[in-house]
This record gives sequence, structure tokens and C-alpha cells, in this order.
Amino acid sequence: MPQRLNLFDFRPQPDQGRATLTIDPAVRSPHRVSPYLFGKFCEHLGFNIYQGMEAEILFNPTFGQWLFNATTDRVNGGMAPESDLTKIAALVATRARRLGFPDAAPLYEDWQDALAFGWFRLGTREEVRVSADAGPHGSRAQRVEVLAAPGGAPRGVAQWTYLPLHRTRGYEYRVVARAADPVEVTLSLAPVSADGKAGEVLAQSAFSVEGEWKTFEGRLDIPGDAEIDPEGLYLVAVTTSKPANLVVDRVLLYPDDHVEHLDPDVIRMLRDAKLPLLRWPGGNFVSGYHWRHGVGPVDARPTEPNPAWESLEYNLFGTDEFMAFCRAVGCEPMICVNAGNGTPQEAADWVEYCNGSTDTPMGRLRAENGHPEPYNVRLWEIGNELDGRHQVSWTTAGGYADRYRRFVEAMKAVDPAIRFLACGAEWRVVGTEWNGELIRRAAPELTTLTHHVLNGGMVNERTDRMDLFHSFMGYATPLGDKYLALAKEMEDGGVRDPKVAITELQLFAHYTGPAGIGPDLSPATMPTNSTISEALYVAAIIHEAIRLGDLVELITHSATVNHGGGLRKMRERVFGNPIHYGHVVMRALADGTPVKVALEGGTYSTKQSFDNGVMPQLTDVPALDAVAVLAEDGATLIVSLVHRSATAGPITLDLNLGGLKAKGTAEVLTLAGAHWWDENTLQEPERVSPCPSQVAVRDGVATLVIQPYSLTRVTIGLQ
Repeated sequence: MPQRLNLFDFRPQPDQGRATLTIDPAVRSPHRVSPYLFGKFCEHLGFNIYQGMEAEILFNPTFGQWLFNATTDRVNGGMAPESDLTKIAALVATRARRLGFPDAAPLYEDWQDALAFGWFRLGTREEVRVSADAGPHGSRAQRVEVLAAPGGAPRGVAQWTYLPLHRTRGYEYRVVARAADPVEVTLSLAPVSADGKAGEVLAQSAFSVEGEWKTFEGRLDIPGDAEIDPEGLYLVAVTTSKPANLVVDRVLLYPDDHVEHLDPDVIRMLRDAKLPLLRWPGGNFVSGYHWRHGVGPVDARPTEPNPAWESLEYNLFGTDEFMAFCRAVGCEPMICVNAGNGTPQEAADWVEYCNGSTDTPMGRLRAENGHPEPYNVRLWEIGNELDGRHQVSWTTAGGYADRYRRFVEAMKAVDPAIRFLACGAEWRVVGTEWNGELIRRAAPELTTLTHHVLNGGMVNERTDRMDLFHSFMGYATPLGDKYLALAKEMEDGGVRDPKVAITELQLFAHYTGPAGIGPDLSPATMPTNSTISEALYVAAIIHEAIRLGDLVELITHSATVNHGGGLRKMRERVFGNPIHYGHVVMRALADGTPVKVALEGGTYSTKQSFDNGVMPQLTDVPALDAVAVLAEDGATLIVSLVHRSATAGPITLDLNLGGLKAKGTAEVLTLAGAHWWDENTLQEPERVSPCPSQVAVRDGVATLVIQPYSLTRVTIGLQ
């Protein structure tokens, strides 16, 4: 029967400012720390993939039909589009602010005039007429009729954008277009002033567009001696200087240092963090995603409405691109299949595409797409949050149990070696009819149940902010209790060697009060996924997962870029949230053997529960949380410490090695904020980042001061 291992003894003491941690190397876990506890999740949501992991710079580069989100779900799940023009104008303004554009008005006005959202016309309505059209493969394209170009002034369509000029001045483009009559078209780059006015063109490329569809590829190179603002706004324009009747299907712009069309900064940072595992493509998105639309020649792939979120799916980033990303980062791929409006056969074909030999139909298709060697994807998750009505083709408990069995049967017939993860009950509950029905009906084919830890609920200016922070910091133990109860239910139901997988994890409290500073909580003092609080919250949950032995099979934290915690990419600059550095600090625990620790120190308690009781009231939570491991080589002790009390202040900790002998000084790496709401920004991208130091080890004891709101790693070489 799964149980919490005897790895953490705690004795409370009244002095909040002092603590003692004693290592007991004689008591060791039978399980090494799995690298999979440090995984990440990515989804086609907002700016996670596009303007995130993908290197393409432009917004709506395929001129797709944008649907604005009404925030209410359809009866059968998925996003309902907004039709109220007043609300759409507000959504456009919000999007323009997020993109750093100087003015939302031309985006909204020209969208109403049938120009693809994100673009605006260069010229008056009398000079430039626009309408929707059809591309070479059926997706929406953009017709641009230049009726007049006074004095040969360029007329056409354009968009504002930022460029990764901190890395390169060279850019590669790909334009797909045709024209009713031959015309010379120019693609250009120019700086933009604060009021949105374009300056002198810095780089341009001209090509002749004629009657039939053609792909035009080239470069835009900003001269090395040109004076530029590396952080400034730029105009990308598609223009002619004569009357023209042009149809444009796509305008793609990539920095010339892209890695297989992927963002090199994102890849570098995830590689430096030694990311072990990446879950894709959803998330809610996957319940309406059909993988065949995302493979094959990129320009032939359709642009479609995102089934779950306010965005378009350009299908520039599909299975092969995901595999390329994992290969570049050095992590293992994990795929979540469409068990919403997808079929078992579609999922089985996906397995064959990834893992089949070239003797199979889908294996041959993969080879035709340039990838003859199988990808050998081992981990497959059957659906996402399908008990929620927000999900495309959500279902009942009995409905999912039926789907799971059918999907497993079809997929296993293709590759019997793959491992399945079943979609567990949504994050607010664990023991439910959903899980019970799945266990009852599918136990022989069931090993792992997924769970999404997205807790916090609705809070406002009257919420006790310290109680909220403390509730998050102490939630790991109640969560572990839930998982032990779930494992018992699974085992009692006939599941052999039950496992839990946390496939989405982040702080998830939502502020609903006024924007101003309230008497207690405010937007400025929220513990959010972009703050140091997220790093501490996740670290404590990883600690608990280690104490649960191998019950928690994996954690894929939400998420890679611009979705929850992880990395931020703003104006083509990439920087890390504190949780990114939290993974950097904690990743050294992987493959180590946990040893027992005994802690004496102060505590805190909370006065209330949160999220309708999902996060219970807490009593006597240790202010410090600790895990210790012996590294894989046996010659290093690594101790991970989380300071999770907002009232204790700095804690002087005596770290007693318990008979282990140190070679020399202890290396200390600390990730800390001055407040729990401290975060990194575009202006201060490393405000919260790891700081190294050293402390002496004397007579088997290292004494160090653990600052509030900190995650600390202590590394000691052993004799």
C-alpha cells in the first residue's frame, strides 16, 4: 500500500528565528528522485507557442479569421465567440496593450473593414480596399486592392512588431501571394515613433507577383551601421507603389538565428535548466485538436479557430516541430491525445506516426515529411479535463471510462510498449464518481491517474493576504494526503502499482476585487505564478512528491512560455519567472537518493480555508520545509530548503550532517524575494534569480541564515 515515507521528522519549537536540521543518512528512500518531477507543460494558448516557443515574429501571419472570446462555454464545450462590438473593441485594446502597440484604433477599424486582425492598411480607404479571400489550400487569405498610390507612395497593409535585435539584425521571410495582374511588391522594415509614425525604411525586399500562387522567400537585413533602437517598435509592411489587385495568404518573418523555426532564447534557457520532460499540445486545446492538420508541408496546413482559447491555430507548430523542440532542448516528449472530439483511430494513427516504422502507413507519412526515424514517444495521456463542461466534447464518468478503454485498445494495438495516463477528476476534487467509475471499469488497463493542481479560487480586497500566502505554502501536505487516499482507492479497485501524475500545476487564485489597493489583498500583493510564491509553492509540492516515494510519477508544471509560470517572452525578449529559476535550483535533486531529515523549528497556522475548502485550514505548518538527497555518485549531499512563513523573518539554521564528513565548505544557492509578490519584469529580468554563496562546515555543522520567501539549495562534498 502506498504510504508517505519516513523522511521528515518535525518537532516544533517556540523560537521562530532559529532551527536545527539533522541528516540521518542511515534512513534512505528505496526510490531515487525522478527527473520527471521537474517537467513542463505547453499548450496552444495565448502566447505560449506562437510569439513564445515558435520563432515566427508576426501576429496573425496567415491572415486568419479571428474570433474573440465571449468567455462562456458552448453547450458541448469549447470557446463561444463574442459578437458584441463594444466588448470586441475592449478586447482589441487589451490585445494591443499586451503586444505593446501604440494605438488600438486602426486594428479595430480595419478589422471591421475585413482586414485580418493584427494588420492595418497603409493609406486611406479610398486608396486601399481590403476583403477576405481564399488561399491556395482553402484557408482565409487577404485581398488587398491598391486603388491609388499618390506620387508613388507605398500603399498596402502593415503591422507593428518588435524584433529580437539583441541577437540579430537579419531576418528571413516567406510570403505566399498571387495577383490579378503582374505587380512588384515590397516587404519592408522601418522604425516606428512613440505616436505610431513610421520612419525611414531600414531594410526591404521586392519581388514580382503574378497570376498564380507562388512562394517568395528572402531576407531583410538591417545594415550594421544603421542607428536603431534595439527595444523599439518597428513596422512590417507589404506594399506596392502602383495600383494592384493582390491576394496574400501568409507573411512569415523569422530571425535568421532561429533553431528549426524555434526561438533560440527559449531553447537555451530550457536547456540550461535541464528540462527532462515536456507535455503537449494541451490542455483544453487538445480536446478539439486534430493532429493531421499540423503535419506535412507547412504552407499547406490550414489556419483554424483555436477550439478552446481566443487565438488562431496557424498549424506552424505540429508534431514534427514539437519533436524538434524536444530534441533541441534535450527533453523527453509526452503527448496528450484528443479524447474530446477525436477518435481512438485518430489517436492510434498518431502513435503510429510517432513510433511506427516506415513499413506502416503513418510511418511512411512521417518519412515523407522528412523524418524517417521513429520518435519513440513513450508517454501518452488520454484526454484533458474531460469532466469539465469547458472542454470540447466533455463527457460523463461512465463516458470517459468507455473512451479510455477504447483509446487504450486502439493505441496499444499499434505500440504495446507505450505507457498510458488516464484523465483523472478535475483539480478541485480527487475522490469522486469520475475516478471511481474509471477504476471500476478500466482497472486492468489503468496505472496512472492525472490530476491538475490549479487551486486558489476567487479572492478580493477583503481576503487576508497572509492567510492566502500561508495556505498555498502549506498545501503540499493535504495534497499528499489526497494522493495517498486516491492510491488506496485505486489499489482496492484492482489497479496494480497505482501512480498519480500532476500534469498541470500553478498558483490559481483569481483576484475579483477593485483594481486599487485594498485594506489587505490587492493585485500588487497577490501570490501569482509570476512571483517568487510560485517557486516556493512548487518546491514544497516536489518535496512532498519525493516523500511519497514513487507514487507521483511525474509533474509537468504550467507552463513553458507566457502561460502560467515559466518563461516570459515580451517584445521578443525572453526572461525567466522565479519558478524557472526554482527548477534550475532544484533540478540537482534528480536521480539522488533521499535520506531522512529531522527538523526543529517554528510553525505557522491559518485562520480559514480557501477555494471552497479545497485548500483546508492549516495548523502548525513547519516554517521551513526540507528534503535531503545523496547525489547519484554518493559523494555529495544536497539539501533543499523552502522558507514558507511570512511571520518568522530570517531563520538561523544549524545544518547537522549526522555523521557525514564534509570535504570543505558548503556551496549555497539561494532564490529569494523581498516579498512574496516579487517578480521579474522586462525591465528587471533577473531581479529574482539564484545567488551563490558559501558557508563553512565546522565539526559537522553548517550554520546559515535562511531568508524569508526563499528557496535554498545547499551542496556539500563528502569524504
